[in-house]
Amino acid sequence: MYDFLLVPVDGSDASSVALEYALEIAADHDATVHLLYVADTNKPSHVRYEANVVDVLEDAGEDVLQDARERAEVHGVSTVTDTIQGQPRTVITEAAAEDVVDLVVMGTSGERSLTEHVLGSVTEHVVNASDEPVLAVRAASDASKPYPYENVLVPTDGSEHAERALELAGEIVREHCATLHVLTVVQDSLFGIGADSSDETTTASRDRARDALSETAETMRSAGVDEVTTTVESGSVPQAIRSYAVEHGIDLIAMGTHGRSELDQRLLGSRTERMLRITPVPVLTTSRPGSINDQ
Repeated sequence: MYDFLLVPVDGSDASSVALEYALEIAADHDATVHLLYVADTNKPSHVRYEANVVDVLEDAGEDVLQDARERAEVHGVSTVTDTIQGQPRTVITEAAAEDVVDLVVMGTSGERSLTEHVLGSVTEHVVNASDEPVLAVRAASDASKPYPYENVLVPTDGSEHAERALELAGEIVREHCATLHVLTVVQDSLFGIGADSSDETTTASRDRARDALSETAETMRSAGVDEVTTTVESGSVPQAIRSYAVEHGIDLIAMGTHGRSELDQRLLGSRTERMLRITPVPVLTTSRPGSINDQ
């Protein structure tokens, strides 16, 4: 399923956790890992030492890459390495666009202060900009990173982007003989004139969601997924997804994002950013639309 993984490394705890997770996946797929260190040109990078100009960032990058290479050798994973100067979000997005890249694996917090959310914001940018799937891995104390997968969750709103997430999840579930969980979250109506009207609207929405999920389950079973569980929940989308993941022992969440328009970026910035920061399991995202009916 994967032949070439892109893994940005920066020496941070989040980067280290993401690397270790990526190496497990690469070893399982006999894949090559591209280790990328970005010498952030937003930082003052040059100092004078013994009359020579030394690029401190690139020297630090070589140390980070050497450590990553040694860890890859322990896993028996082949690597290629690069140090590139530039803005991290731009360099990583451009590297992710290379034809050979099947998957980008990144952490969700970085090497600077918590208030700057450096790697977190970079990850969110790459999630939004990359056509290839991005696997975001949290390094928080409550995070879990089980692999291989036994339970994979796809939150769906019926959009073509959610269908692409279902395609990816279907491939993963078939490979790991895992259970596919498909979840729709119905947000409580904010516009009902009265309580009765609001309840009726929510009930109708839940009924439509169940019907749609039933069709989705049949489609996924026809595509070779043996175990499919469908659920409709109400409330805040991020919180409902997180609660479901915790309660049902989910190992991976696969989500479709909504492209690059200005409106979509605002929606992504509020919803996906929240998901990446609160979900205790890895989140696999894709912005490329698709259709499970094309399988």
